[in-house]
Amino acid sequence: MRTLRTALAFVFGLAWAADRRKLAIGVGLITGGYLATPFIGFLLRDFTDAALAGASGPATALAVGVAALLVVELMLGHFAHLYYFEVGEQAGTVLDRRLLALANGQPTLAHLDDPGFADTLALAAQDAAQTRQSLEGLLHLGGLLLRAAVTTVILASVDPWLALLPLAAVPPVLVARRAAKLNETARERTAEAGRLSSHLLSLAADADAVKEIRLCGADEFLLARQAAAWAQATDVRWAAQWRAALLRGCGQLLFAFAYGGAILLVLGRAVDGTATVGEVVLVVTLAVQISVQVAGAIGYHATVAAAARTAGRFAELAAAAPQPEPGTSPAPRRLRHGIGLHGVTFAYPGAVEPTLRDVDLTLPAGATVALVGENGAGKSTLVKLLCGLYAPTSGTLTVDGVDLRRFPAESWHRRIAMLFQDFARLHWTVRDNVGVGELTHHDDDAALQAAIHRARAGRAVDQAGGLDGMLGRGYADGTELSGGQWQSLGLARSLLRPRPLLLALDEPAAALDAHAENALFTRFATAARRAARGTGAITLFVSHRFSTVRAADLIVVLRDGAVAELGSHDELMARGGLYHDLFALQAKAYA
Repeated sequence: MRTLRTALAFVFGLAWAADRRKLAIGVGLITGGYLATPFIGFLLRDFTDAALAGASGPATALAVGVAALLVVELMLGHFAHLYYFEVGEQAGTVLDRRLLALANGQPTLAHLDDPGFADTLALAAQDAAQTRQSLEGLLHLGGLLLRAAVTTVILASVDPWLALLPLAAVPPVLVARRAAKLNETARERTAEAGRLSSHLLSLAADADAVKEIRLCGADEFLLARQAAAWAQATDVRWAAQWRAALLRGCGQLLFAFAYGGAILLVLGRAVDGTATVGEVVLVVTLAVQISVQVAGAIGYHATVAAAARTAGRFAELAAAAPQPEPGTSPAPRRLRHGIGLHGVTFAYPGAVEPTLRDVDLTLPAGATVALVGENGAGKSTLVKLLCGLYAPTSGTLTVDGVDLRRFPAESWHRRIAMLFQDFARLHWTVRDNVGVGELTHHDDDAALQAAIHRARAGRAVDQAGGLDGMLGRGYADGTELSGGQWQSLGLARSLLRPRPLLLALDEPAAALDAHAENALFTRFATAARRAARGTGAITLFVSHRFSTVRAADLIVVLRDGAVAELGSHDELMARGGLYHDLFALQAKAYA
């Protein structure tokens, strides 16, 4: 019963939020259709007795009544379907929004790095697609229960023992519950293998990945990996489905014995003369209906169980997603002192060792700061912490002395202009690609063109056919760009934001040639100086190219998640430490 209550509250809550009027009409229509069915048998009894008695007038009227009820049952069911189908689709949209809010509506992203959260999220996304079927199943199950109650009363009027026939449906339903549990346990056990199989299939359809896969000759290898993952998942699921099918078969066999017993009972009474032929027809008709109801209830029980599991998964996602205290102070409009990290340590969920440990660092207002270090030193993680996308595991991060957690996340995010190394390639128009960087300028052609000019993305825009030209082939026949062109549009997107407090670029020149890199940083330095004068903004960039790094006011050298060195280029070179070694190694390679 708790499972049923959970499913009802969850699914009907979604449907009520989607369209309460259509839901009420659909419930009313389907209830009328289900109530008509038992009374068809009732009228068939009287029709049979009247026909055998030679009463043609009453028999004709009863036949018309049977036909009318059949039409009512059919029409009400049809129109109910039109209403609950549409409400189910709308409820699915409501659930999709909730799923997106749970996955992406949090101020930080740490929960997305938790494998357990990822598995639950993947299963919840699969379940969300079944919302319409869940509403339909619960409505039909409610109709079946109502019909069963009416049928029980009618059968009891013929013989009290026949009232036990609907109770014979209980064991098959309980067995079906156990069968559904077996199938769901198998799904949960194979969630990771299923995600791997889906990932490998998506790689096979990804244009960027396919190039390397083909050249490496790894297509057969990856197909074999996908087949192995799929076989691992399906073997477990097939075994569970066979056991579940056997259980359901045994449950229905129990009901078949009860069904046969009810028919024999009424036939025996007819032979003894204590029951009319019409009552035999009534019992046979209702018994057939109950048989259909049992089969339907078993099928709908799986729907109920699935809806309850979906509700549980959404509750689990809501509990797992971080719920920080809401910020109360707006982010400053100007930096006067800078950003400070005080004993900051950060570890990804499930990680054995922290990525950053005990970082003490001050980034002065108006400064240009470079982050350098070997791969895995924690540079990108530090950038994400500064952007507020992650919260420190311990320690504090302050902005002009105020704890960053006191700012509402959206307030701080609006003060950041960011381009990540794994920047987004938005398969929209050029206007949309750049305009999402600052939606207030989405329709401001002058502002868009200025950002595109500063990012040296004009050639990509011309190639696409202007601001309203379509990019990518994700869902339309748009213009495909090179990696550097996509990156230049990403940079234009970040430069569109007015008066930022933090301009952060994670490997901004990774896809650019040396000439384009020099031009980009010349123009970006101008934008950085303008931002520093206007808002005291800090310009932060991660780069492996020391020709770029040496121009920074402050260079932060990370090693194994900690600050190894700190200073200007000249100071660090004179110190002869890690920075000196990395710079000399790169200079030697260029020489």
